[in-house]
Amino acid sequence: MRLIIAYIQPEKLNDVKQALYAAGVCKMSVTNALGCGQQKGYHETYRGVDIEVNLLKKVRLEITVNEDFVQPTIDAIIKGARTGNIGDGKIFVLPLERCIRIRTGEEGQDAVG
Repeated sequence: MRLIIAYIQPEKLNDVKQALYAAGVCKMSVTNALGCGQQKGYHETYRGVDIEVNLLKKVRLEITVNEDFVQPTIDAIIKGARTGNIGDGKIFVLPLERCIRIRTGEEGQDAVG
């Protein structure tokens, strides 16, 4: 089992979801996030005052998959999120030690589904 965490541009969320659905991955958790990387933010003028905005809006996806779905999930995220520009995002793949479905008490791959 693996936990896949991806940070993507907010406007690419629907494209990523559609690519994941096409790959057979439909279980995910989505949260809004702020962060910066190579983009380093941008400068904006608000009421005549120069403001540096260095925390940019991102979307964080958390997806738990069995070993068979790791690469298709990664490929789907890349397909949906890639624009070729700095700031497309990052994908992290972590080993998942244990997963328990609360409703039934199932553990491991059965709980992931």
